[in-house]
Order: sequence, then structure tokens, then C-alpha cells
Amino acid sequence: MNSDQTPAVHRRGGGTRITRLSLWHVPLTSHTPYHMAEGKTCDTVETAVIAVDTDAGITGWGEVCPIPHYLPAYARGVAPALGELAPVLIGADPVGVGAVMARAEAWLIGHPYAKSALDIALWDITGRAAGLPLNALLGGRRSETMPLYHSITCVAPEEMARVARDAVGRGMTQIQVKLGACGDWRADVERLARVREAAGPGILVYGDWNCGASSLEATRVGRAAADLDVMLEQPCPTIADCARVRAATGLPMKLDECAHDTATLLEGHDRGCMDAVALKLSKFGGLAATRAARDLCLHLGAKMCVEDTWGSDIATAAALHLAAATPPGRLLNTCDLSGYVSPRIAPDGPVRSNGRIAPPEGAGLGVTPDAGLLGAPDLILD
Repeated sequence: MNSDQTPAVHRRGGGTRITRLSLWHVPLTSHTPYHMAEGKTCDTVETAVIAVDTDAGITGWGEVCPIPHYLPAYARGVAPALGELAPVLIGADPVGVGAVMARAEAWLIGHPYAKSALDIALWDITGRAAGLPLNALLGGRRSETMPLYHSITCVAPEEMARVARDAVGRGMTQIQVKLGACGDWRADVERLARVREAAGPGILVYGDWNCGASSLEATRVGRAAADLDVMLEQPCPTIADCARVRAATGLPMKLDECAHDTATLLEGHDRGCMDAVALKLSKFGGLAATRAARDLCLHLGAKMCVEDTWGSDIATAAALHLAAATPPGRLLNTCDLSGYVSPRIAPDGPVRSNGRIAPPEGAGLGVTPDAGLLGAPDLILD
């Protein structure tokens, strides 16, 4: 430690070094307001985009977009976290993400959502420096395209059924039904029934409360919908309550908000309520940590949705590269986040086709944001 309490940064002779960190706040507006239980809404949500510049002329891009009131994360928390981390980042060698992120974790404990954007940017630099797409560095590409799910905002049952028919007509084979926004469990049963009928046989349908139900309410819904061939997702705020619902209804269960590290993945598995699990980059702290979670889930036997909380083309591209490097038999689905919002940040971002999507081609993430859209950075650290 130097006398001014700034840590000495390890420098390799001739190695690439980080020279600048930049950050932008970009409002993303959902094409349709996105209603969830307990008043959670995605209408216009701010995403944090970061750029990590190097003395080799390579720029890596990262993104994190926390949904308000959803997880312990907020978009305006990224800038102060970067400012705190700048002393251990500026001058560091970004190629070899683990060493940089280990120093970042020792310097600023926690705040995985802010570190997620940084981790993605460092992986982008590493892939660009190697001339390889990120999926090649994350285990090798296992799928040309991956299945998507289409999420339906919690509105009137007949409108949700209409959206489901439209989505299936465009090739979607997996439908997520948001539940709990109106506080009437019987309306949630009708939502599941209407969407199940509209989607038709063979389509995966699952109802998601985003932690907004009690075990009593979720059990009543699950028992009433037991003959509909549906799955339940994260009804309650705790794994223990989700396990009670799983046992009481006999319906398969997907965990999301409660599954965010090794301990919670093991608990979900041990309690028998993790038939499937959402692995979101911002929950775990980036690609490296989510890849480790992916590998644990391969051992535990859970199907996986590999995605992120919200965002545009950068976050979507990062998730798609990890999804493409996941054994297809264990990948439940992934998400075209940028397809739900505008503006699109990168003109070369991924686009869904017939219910499926592929990672971008090219080195690193394979996407480059539109500088004109981003404008001047809100924060520069060098």
C-alpha cells in the first residue's frame, strides 16, 4: 500500500493496461409497460453502460440494468462503485479477468451488480485481444441458436391470452406469465388457464410472482391449476416457502431472485424446489461468477435460464455468449432483453428469429454501441 493508501497495481512488462473508465446512464423504455407483483413495474428503466479503454486501443463494453425494487441494486450505484474501484483498475492488465476482479473484490466487498458491468467489459477486452467470441472462452459454442421465452406482463387474462397466441405464432415455444399484480389469486388461476389454452399443447407455460405471493396464495393457485401442465416460478421471497409450495402443489418450480450464489443454489437443490433456475449476470456479479453457477447447476441437475435482470444489447450479448456455451439439453432458455426495450444501444446487436436467438458474431461480445446515441459520458475516470 502506498502512503496515500492507494494500492500498488501489478504491471507486467509490455502488458496491456487499463487507461480510462467511462459511464453513461441510458433510459430504456419498454415497448409495453411491464407489470409484476407487489407494484414492481418496468416502464422506463435506466441502464448503466460502461467502457473500459486500454493503451492497446481496445475498448471493452459492459452494461447492468437493475429493475427498481427488484433486487438489492440500483443503476445510480454503479458510478460511485466505479469511482471506489478506480485505484485498483487504472493501470491494471485487463486480459485475464480473474486477477483484476479478485483485486476489485478485495478493495470493494459486495456490490455484485456494479461489478457485473465491469466483469463483462473485461471479458469483452479479453475476447477482442484474443480475436475470439466470448462463447469460445466460456466453454466453447454448444448451440447455433438458443430457445427464447416470451414474458407477458400481468394484465387482464384475455389480453395475456392474446399476447400468448401472437408470441406462439412468431415461433415462441416458452411463455412466462406474470402473476400477482392485482392481488386476486383466482385471477391468477384464470391467467394461467387462458394462456395455457391459447398457447396450445407442447408449449412450456409458467407463472412468475417475482416473490410477490405468500405460500398460501401460491399453493391455492398451484392446486387450482394442477391439471394445466404449468410450472411455477419464484412465488415467495424465501427458498423455504417456495419449497412448501412445490411440495403442496406437486408442480415443478423455477427459482429466480432467491438463487444468487453457491449457497442459495445448493439450498434450492437440497429443498427439492429447483427444477429450473434463472442465472442472471447481475445477481452473481458477471460472466465469470455466472459461469461457475452454470457449472454447479450442471452437476445439480437443474435446467437453466441464462440471462440478465434487464438491459439492452450489451447485457443481452453477454448472456447469449454464456448460453451458447451451455449444453443445450440443460439450457431451458435465454432472453432477448433488448427486444423488449428501446432504444437499441448497438446497431449490430442480436435479433430474435422464430423464437430463437444466436450470440453476435465477431470477437469479444461482438457488439459496439452507437457513440452518437450514447453522447458524452456522465463519468470519466482516468
